[in-house]
Amino acid sequence: MPSTSLKWQLAFGLGAAGALGLAYWYLKTNKNQTLQTVETVVPKEETQFQKAQRYKTEGNEMFKRGKYDEAISLYNKAIDTIPEEFKTDLATYYQNRAAAYEQLKKWSSVISDCTKAIELNNRYEKALYRRAKAEEMIKDWVHALDDITSVCLLQNFSNQSALLMADRVLKELGRKNASEAIKNRKPVIPSKNFIKTYFVSFSNDPVYKKLLETTDPLGQGDLTGFLKAKLAFATEKYEEIIPACTEELNFSESESSYKLEALSLRASFYFLTGQFTLALEDLTSIINTKDADSLIKVNALIKRSSIYMQTERIQECLADLETASELGPDVSDVYHHRGQVKLLMEKTDEARSDFQKAVSLNPNFAVAVVQKSYSDYRQAMQTQDVGLLMQSMNDFRSAIERFPTCPETYILFAQVKTEKQEFHEAEELYKRAMEIDPENASVYVHRGLLLLQWKGEIENAVQLMREGIRIDEKSEFAYETLGTVEVQRGNLVIAIDLFNKAIALARSEMEMVHLFSLRDAAASQLKIASKLGVGPDLLKGVS
Repeated sequence: MPSTSLKWQLAFGLGAAGALGLAYWYLKTNKNQTLQTVETVVPKEETQFQKAQRYKTEGNEMFKRGKYDEAISLYNKAIDTIPEEFKTDLATYYQNRAAAYEQLKKWSSVISDCTKAIELNNRYEKALYRRAKAEEMIKDWVHALDDITSVCLLQNFSNQSALLMADRVLKELGRKNASEAIKNRKPVIPSKNFIKTYFVSFSNDPVYKKLLETTDPLGQGDLTGFLKAKLAFATEKYEEIIPACTEELNFSESESSYKLEALSLRASFYFLTGQFTLALEDLTSIINTKDADSLIKVNALIKRSSIYMQTERIQECLADLETASELGPDVSDVYHHRGQVKLLMEKTDEARSDFQKAVSLNPNFAVAVVQKSYSDYRQAMQTQDVGLLMQSMNDFRSAIERFPTCPETYILFAQVKTEKQEFHEAEELYKRAMEIDPENASVYVHRGLLLLQWKGEIENAVQLMREGIRIDEKSEFAYETLGTVEVQRGNLVIAIDLFNKAIALARSEMEMVHLFSLRDAAASQLKIASKLGVGPDLLKGVS
């Protein structure tokens, strides 16, 4: 904008030109004519729009110089001056003022100004993004998610910064929702296949072995306490196990012969139903019992470490496993389960060492044998060790020959084959696993994912996943995976329903955080796509 002195110089110059013009006109006309008034040429008066734009430009200059209060004052003038029909420009003024408030960390003012800008232009990406950041600062996760979802949809998920922010917000919202949901969660007995898989993951569980014994008089007369629980286990009436174990624990010392067994079995079912606090109490009681059998103590330490792992208490998990290794140095389960933890922690070399120890102590435990092969494969891929890679492939084949009825051997080898893009071999392995264990829903899900990656057969993949749910209506993994596929297909309503079913089956808060994040992402996308008229076919999945 010209300075005041320059404005006067311009005016003076124009005035001089006007005077010269007047003299010329006077000489050319009849001297007797009446002198007529002639307007001196002056600059046009600034319009309200031009004045507002000037205030905005001056405000931008103050902003660049870090004078945010002065910038806000000038943006105020721009907002007050501009005619109401210039909505796009007014939206810009509000957004600019919000940027200045952001520098001053006045989050409520940022949100207010961005809201006004968005009301004037509902696809204003910069205002949506700035409001989302302010909402994130005040921990308003729901609105922050909707705003950052709007940005992602408008930019077709191409903005990496927006995607990272969406991920952060989803995790925080997931934690909030999971924390509330876990308080009101009702215990759910998992599927029979899940229970079986849990118990067979231990090769040295003395209580599980006692459950399988046929020496006790089951089915004869009125059984009570642990023996009643044993009968319930044998007949798959799992809902009766916790009450029966509690009955055993209420017996006097002279009446009870199975105190520690009842604690162990009850702890296992507390764990399986997601009642982690109660499970920890029972397992700790076993660990603190001085004259308890060392094998029961070791098993309790391993099971307690698993709960610590699922509740993200890693150091306590590792401490329990270390204590277990000292108390039972020859118990293979200690090293097998620690190997699994180390794999999750991506400490592959340490995992391999533990699996090797487990297999050397119990070479006929199929699950440990195949997981050792898998850890070798992971290490070979990370280090590009061709010799180790070939050895791991041979070990997988050997495991299948030695343990032809163990589905775990086929499933893990199929996952390796899929990663190596040897899809036909992977499918044959999954088919074999389905024949051996037709009630295992996860095999159907894995095979469905294979068909998606290999042939892009979406309908066949979905059909396999739905079949998995049909045979095991408590398969959290099947609901979650199918929900994710339905999101990709644009069937957001169906996906949300599937995620809700998975949430109801989740046993830990950590699992819930993940599932709520998936559910909330789909719900926000459905809401925003409808509002903005962008995104997937919103009517898909609506019944």
